[in-house]
Amino acid sequence: MTAMVHGSVHVERGEPVLPRWWQSIDKLTLSCVFILFALGLFLGLAASPPLASRNGFSEFHYVERQAVFGGLALTAMVLTSMMPPKLVRRLGVLGFAIAFIALALLPVLGTDFGKGATRWYSLGFASVQPSEFLKPGFVIVAAWLMAASQEINGPPGKTMSFVLVLMIVGFLALQPDFGQASLVLFGWGVMYFVAGAPFILLIGMALLVVFAGTVAYNNSEHFARRIDGFLSSDVDPTTQLGYAADAIREGRIFGVGLGEGQVKWWLPDGHTDFIIAVAAEEYGLVLVLIIIAIFAVITFGSLARLMKERDPFIRLAGTGLACMFGIQAFINMGVAVRLLPAKGMTLPFVSYGGSSLIAGGIAIGMLLAFTRTRPQGEIADHFGRRGH
Repeated sequence: MTAMVHGSVHVERGEPVLPRWWQSIDKLTLSCVFILFALGLFLGLAASPPLASRNGFSEFHYVERQAVFGGLALTAMVLTSMMPPKLVRRLGVLGFAIAFIALALLPVLGTDFGKGATRWYSLGFASVQPSEFLKPGFVIVAAWLMAASQEINGPPGKTMSFVLVLMIVGFLALQPDFGQASLVLFGWGVMYFVAGAPFILLIGMALLVVFAGTVAYNNSEHFARRIDGFLSSDVDPTTQLGYAADAIREGRIFGVGLGEGQVKWWLPDGHTDFIIAVAAEEYGLVLVLIIIAIFAVITFGSLARLMKERDPFIRLAGTGLACMFGIQAFINMGVAVRLLPAKGMTLPFVSYGGSSLIAGGIAIGMLLAFTRTRPQGEIADHFGRRGH
């Protein structure tokens, strides 16, 4: 695939890799990711010690593990961002194949860790969640298929990607993991829209999602329990949603102060799915708005750069990665304030988690690789050449 055009930065081919990478990388997005990770460690210092104490670990056990996983994630991000788009595509396809096989084998070899959903492989010293690694790989494969379908005599890539997303959603629903299933379906829908899907088809997809949700509600106790809890006018104060609501309410504008929050003592997932509740209680609305602004800068800044892209594959893949990143953050924070049903989804680079951190680093590394500035002429010149 051809590279991107976002400006007129001139880079000589013989220039060393690091200077060339630094001149062409989206420094704003790169900086925002490092800030998010730093905030995650900072919030982990407040949120994780109570849980570590209850589980018999040292006080900063989870913070230390997050630092290790985060270091691996940031290293993977930087290394991936240095790759040319063609190499990113090849590795993305390979990674997708491995993650898809791992996802399919979860019912046989996976474990639920007592949470009622078989989503992980236990390695003893750590666990791996295949769906986290599947997401960036699926975006690459779907974008490749859709881009190929736009070529003369190309394969029916859009139809193939549709069949593929239905298979993935089916496997995720069996776990059950409706949060990741909805995220994958959303990413595919955005890419399909950018690829030129007719509006009536998107409406049909929305109706299909509603139908699937109705079936899941009637046949899955796990799914029905979460929907009923979301729709109930009364929130049980002893549930995670109840604790999170109290924490956000107590935090107000500037928070109760460093180390003064109480929700971390009661929230089992205070260091993961509900980390934003800890931030809201101790540091108030101010920090929450800062976090929201950082996610918005990464998502919309990347989309703005991709709007100038002339290569269909890079444009589609980059759009899918950016939108899935942004919507995952929206879902996580939306659950904490009861805008959405509970999903069991982490806040990228802020929540604790090995699989989510490392897979997120790979995904953002791919996005950074697609949004690098490379000299390749103007878009109009490209179309002019194709006309000859």
